[in-house]
Amino acid sequence: MTRFKYLTFLMPENGLTHTLGNFENALKAARNNVLTMASIAQQNLEYAIRGLLTRNPELCNEAIAEDDEVNAYERVIDREGFEILMRFNPVAGDLREVLAGMKVANNLERVSDQAESIARRSRKVLKSAEVPEIQQIEALYEMAISLLKDAIRTFSEGDMELGISLFERDQELDKAHRKLIKELTKAIEREPSAVKTYLHLIFIVRCLERVGDHAVNIAEDAIFAEKAADVRHLRLEEAAEKAGVAPPSSTTES
Repeated sequence: MTRFKYLTFLMPENGLTHTLGNFENALKAARNNVLTMASIAQQNLEYAIRGLLTRNPELCNEAIAEDDEVNAYERVIDREGFEILMRFNPVAGDLREVLAGMKVANNLERVSDQAESIARRSRKVLKSAEVPEIQQIEALYEMAISLLKDAIRTFSEGDMELGISLFERDQELDKAHRKLIKELTKAIEREPSAVKTYLHLIFIVRCLERVGDHAVNIAEDAIFAEKAADVRHLRLEEAAEKAGVAPPSSTTES
């Protein structure tokens, strides 16, 4: 049974005037939809990985099925965002919030796509004998889901320091990703009979690395909404300065 019950907001019939209450309701509805979408995307990722680690294909099937709901939320959020822009003509922080919400929704949809891909590959992995390297994926997953959760917190709470911390943490995820890819590649050489299983695991690991990238994108959009600062493609110190926070201590000490 789908849980898709998105919020709606009231608009003036002629589109020329509006009350402050209606505008605030529209912003609140759009934000709530993004946060609900985030919750489902996170759950899909958890189902996909737990399905793999516990050899439970039903969890994988759930992640695949729920991806349609995430897609539906993205369409609604985009539609609501465009309606707010056309009818209310928001400016400054309100405008940035609407635009950031739409971009966050796009990244959440891609996170759910990664979860669906993981789930589909996991179902194929479960058809073969378990290999020991599967359990190493859990640590990588914990890093990725932590990044995703904190990115959403940055968006929902406006925590700029938390958002900036994701930049360095994503680099740690990248390192762990590369290390595990090397181990899985060596495993193929040791166990050529399990090559298909290991190839699926390599793609799953890459999906988790992409989740970290999307989490950073969400944090960047949240910083833009809060501080009107574009921190994309900047060095960590520069991004922290634009966000109005100190860079992580590990950076300042090095």
